[in-house]
Amino acid sequence: MTIETFIALLLFAFTTSITPGPNNMMLFASGVNFGFQRTIPHMFGIAAGFFSLLIGVGLGLGALLHAVPLLYTVLKFAGGAYLIWIAWKIGTSRTLSEGEAVGEPMTFLAAAAFQWVNPKAWVMAVTAMATYTDDNAYTTTVVLVGIAFAAVNLPSVSTWAAFGSALREWLSVPVRLKWFNITMAVLLVVSLWPMLK
Repeated sequence: MTIETFIALLLFAFTTSITPGPNNMMLFASGVNFGFQRTIPHMFGIAAGFFSLLIGVGLGLGALLHAVPLLYTVLKFAGGAYLIWIAWKIGTSRTLSEGEAVGEPMTFLAAAAFQWVNPKAWVMAVTAMATYTDDNAYTTTVVLVGIAFAAVNLPSVSTWAAFGSALREWLSVPVRLKWFNITMAVLLVVSLWPMLK
């Protein structure tokens, strides 16, 4: 992989990681509802889960999905159903959580597992592996794609949790929080639309 290709890969990784999607909407809402510190396991879970998905796609899952389109369709709709459930939980939340009683942010394992049914994550992984790997040095370029995303993904998604956390005080007014959570739930569902077509 040339340095120009690697820079293009980094730009692709940044653009796809920082733009709104299911992960970023959930992190933004978690930052508001639980604060940045309690959202850290969620952020690391996204990074680890997406890295494992990338490597899995690079080492053959992408070909499997291409060969068995029904499997991809099932994954898309399972992910969509799970996101709708999460959107419902966000949309009906009415209290900022300071402790354990009001609710829990997504755990590391749940966030990592979610990447395997996240439609945007699959599109990103398949596109990255199809575009940036080289048949002449396939395994090496699969690892380079994983490293590029690992370097860019965590800082990008953390930005959303930080923005949410910064809004906690302003959203401590119950009516503002109510409408924020409803808006985030709707945006989370809307973020599915392009991926479920």
